[in-house]
Amino acid sequence: MRAIPMEEDIEMVREKLPIFSAKQEILNAFSKHKTLIFVGETGCGKTTQIPQYLLEAGYAKHKSIGITQPRRVAATTIAKRVAQEVKTELGSKVGYSIRFENVTSPATKIKFLTDGMLVREATGDKLLLEYSVVILDEAQSLNCNAGVFPTGGTQENFRWYEYSVVILDEAHERTLYNDVLFGVAKNAQRVRRERNLMPLMIIVMSATLEAQHIASYFDNAPAYSISGRDYSISILNASKPQPNYVRSALVTVFQIHQNEEEGDILVFCTGQEEIDSLVSETKDTAKCLPAGYGQVHVCGLYSALPFEQQTDVFNPAPVGTRKIIFATNIAETSITIPNIKYVVDTGLVKAKTFDAKSGFDILRSRKVSKAQAEQRAGRAGREFDGFCYRLYTKEEYNNFKEQTEPEILRSNLSNVVLQMVALGFNSIKDFDFIDKPSVENIVAAEETLKALEAVVEVKGNLELTPCGKQMKTFPLDPKFSKMICTSIKYKCTDEILTIISLLSVDSVFYTKLSDKENFDLVRKKFEAPEGDHIMLLNVYKQFRKFKGHPEWCKENYINSRNVRKAIKIRKQLSLLCEKLDISPCSSSCTLQIRRCLTTGLFRNTALLQGKVYKLVENNQVVKIHPSSSLFKSKNLPSCVMFTELVQTTEVYMRNVTYVPEELLVGVCSSYFKTKSCRLSTMKPLAFVSAF
Repeated sequence: MRAIPMEEDIEMVREKLPIFSAKQEILNAFSKHKTLIFVGETGCGKTTQIPQYLLEAGYAKHKSIGITQPRRVAATTIAKRVAQEVKTELGSKVGYSIRFENVTSPATKIKFLTDGMLVREATGDKLLLEYSVVILDEAQSLNCNAGVFPTGGTQENFRWYEYSVVILDEAHERTLYNDVLFGVAKNAQRVRRERNLMPLMIIVMSATLEAQHIASYFDNAPAYSISGRDYSISILNASKPQPNYVRSALVTVFQIHQNEEEGDILVFCTGQEEIDSLVSETKDTAKCLPAGYGQVHVCGLYSALPFEQQTDVFNPAPVGTRKIIFATNIAETSITIPNIKYVVDTGLVKAKTFDAKSGFDILRSRKVSKAQAEQRAGRAGREFDGFCYRLYTKEEYNNFKEQTEPEILRSNLSNVVLQMVALGFNSIKDFDFIDKPSVENIVAAEETLKALEAVVEVKGNLELTPCGKQMKTFPLDPKFSKMICTSIKYKCTDEILTIISLLSVDSVFYTKLSDKENFDLVRKKFEAPEGDHIMLLNVYKQFRKFKGHPEWCKENYINSRNVRKAIKIRKQLSLLCEKLDISPCSSSCTLQIRRCLTTGLFRNTALLQGKVYKLVENNQVVKIHPSSSLFKSKNLPSCVMFTELVQTTEVYMRNVTYVPEELLVGVCSSYFKTKSCRLSTMKPLAFVSAF
């Protein structure tokens, strides 16, 4: 999406977009084909204009046009822009649906939604009968989306029969759920044709030239190329490797600001923590610049930012001020930020990678592909000649992979398999994937779901258990939905919903490096001897007690935005529990709460062996993450559970809580009997009700 000043005439701006010259050719293609592929650089107008061309041509007369996006921020900002162009209120003729937020109405004809949301809609009707056209955008995308759900809804609220068009936008990104949607949409189109139902049009849109692979998957569908803007981009590589790329990025930004002509700067970073740090350092450094240098306006861009702060990057800086934007790979393709003349590329992206042998997702930074590097450089050539400063050498670039590996080939598939079984695809190995995952990864996902008691195998096919039927309703990782489903047994549903909701947002705390010592002292009032999950409960209770007062939040380093977001998520999870007859119940017994947590996290456990922790699953050495309240504990717990693993120079456990070994065995004895550790022969702690 490209943001523009509101005072400009909308129709004039639409006609200036590169795609406008191909409008008639596109309309002709609509009338000839039921599956189309459009390739065009980010910023050419395909995402905002093609849905409007379809609307104007009458394709949404009886049904809707659905457009997928790999990221929530793209779905919301693009929907807002298209609503402006259509001259309608957001949520009326144009709307969006993302995790726990549904801004649509019965009048909605153009709906932007995340790819994970569309997969969940399909569990209500896998023929996508709500749509007349499906547009798959960013089909090359690489991010992993959790299952998502709109406010106040369940999948039964959605019926694909309302759709005539589904647009799979940003198809080059090849997200986990985009690849599933390829198969679901292709199947829906075929079955609707065979049953003489209203035809489904599938439109796949991509910003890269990897169209032939997608075209062949869709029975050699025609591919159309949309020209972009013709501006040159000068590439400048580092003369030698940069071990401290964060420092190098900061230095490069100020070299540009002090020595180069006007134009805004876009810096690609790996994540929120890195961005927040760079934004803070840049602001502090700018204050020390000698007189005579222009002012700077510094902002960050990542998916967890509130909508108002996300849109700040699109607003023009005051005259004489240079805008400096630190962003994740969300700025690669999903959106187009105006007035970018300089790009600083760290050459890194943070992503989860699944190891089927260990059974763990590990979050780590890795090198981008050549295709990603070209996409990043292209952000500087939208409106005038640009420059891309790469913080890696030409030799390093030559060693990058040509294309980024599709997410489905490197991800934990347990949630995907659960949703696909709910869709009625009982033999996952036979599903028509555009790129088939390894049998090893599929089997690992199936075994995980069996261990969570979500599925059983009947005559070679997977079927949902009663617990699995409840679990697939929640827009969560299966291990979290399992906890909710078992929380009735342990009479702690309220506490489990709170913990999961807080884990679903970014950190509830905020701190600057300069305040680290004081922050550690303040946080102690929330800490619990059991660990981080119970600490989150304490934060929630105190936040509610003080009603999230701004002064209290400031004094206690509480990120009120994230906590309020978690409260909204908790409310929606509570509504889903109500629909499933999971009655609200509460417990002050942390032992019961930890029992319930282990029903989902039993595989995420580590034992203290000597002075180091080793994973129960595979004996890998791991450490407690520095952000954990247990990090500086003098008496390390003998056994801990954790939410996720993060790899930097070493592998760290994040969100860590002590769990008695006997309790762990009591909840999941059959699992631990198969492990070569001391838990395999331990007697379980008897279940004692606290009520």
